[in-house]
Amino acid sequence: MHSLAAFLLILLAGGTQSFRICAFNTQRLTLVKVVTEQVKDTLVQIVARCDIMVLQEVVDSSNKTISFLLQELKRFDGSRRYSSLDSSRLGRSTYKEKYVYIYRSDKTQVLNSYQYEDEDDLFAREPFVAQFTLPSKILPSLVLVPLHTTPKDVEKELNALYDVFLDVSQRWQSKEVILLGDFNADCASLPKKRLSQLLLRTKAGFHWVIPDGEDTTVRASTHCTYDRIVMHGEGCQSLLQAAAAFNFPKSFQLTEEEALSISDHYPVEVELNQTTHSVQPLSLPTLLLLSLLLLLVSSAGPSGLNPLELAAHGCEVHTAFRT
Repeated sequence: MHSLAAFLLILLAGGTQSFRICAFNTQRLTLVKVVTEQVKDTLVQIVARCDIMVLQEVVDSSNKTISFLLQELKRFDGSRRYSSLDSSRLGRSTYKEKYVYIYRSDKTQVLNSYQYEDEDDLFAREPFVAQFTLPSKILPSLVLVPLHTTPKDVEKELNALYDVFLDVSQRWQSKEVILLGDFNADCASLPKKRLSQLLLRTKAGFHWVIPDGEDTTVRASTHCTYDRIVMHGEGCQSLLQAAAAFNFPKSFQLTEEEALSISDHYPVEVELNQTTHSVQPLSLPTLLLLSLLLLLVSSAGPSGLNPLELAAHGCEVHTAFRT
């Protein structure tokens, strides 16, 4: 009887599924690095947690590193489909990096993308902007703007990121934007006083969801909030369930040395509620089934609550990050 009641509550409440967006500085990711057994296994598990993962510091000039990673993701979980989208190689010197989106193509698709035109050379690695579909009736699409700053120009680059936001908003007529990546926005690179004066801090509508003071570094000798996620837009922020750095050494029981072979950064991530809380229209057979189940469970509900009230009590859903 109780199992029937639980089934009924699930049908009525509709469930709440999450959509996770992550950013990870993978610290000079190459094919040589990713084929290393321990690096490969851990990196695949980290990426597989996310519906969209934005990798930074991908330094391979070919596509072999990402192709290999996609292959391993498929081997890890064949029930999911993964695709990738990468920028051109970016940098002012012979050292260049790429931004790479790895996303679950069974849950989201790329609508648009472009490389920001950095006419004044403000960025060492200008943002590679992408717009994705989102499985949400509240917010059907979302723009992601990744940035990996250079430590010596953090303040200049982060203020220029506001101009990128304005460019995106005008180009796609959308202010539902997430800015994310290794901003180097803490410690010696950006003291707290200068951090508070950034345009992304003083302009209205921007929500820094990774708290100041949260450690996003692997080394025990450092405690800096370098990696950030900044959300803009009422629809975007209304879906926010949680935001955090993912402490993968702790989750996967790695020593500091083992973790550093993967990266000296933690990934940062936001979890969005992808569904509305309203009850969806039901078909006639489903309504008949619900009527039957209501009759069956009517005598099993708590004293003073009829089955519809019981269902209403069961509609509140709480979720947390899965590790």
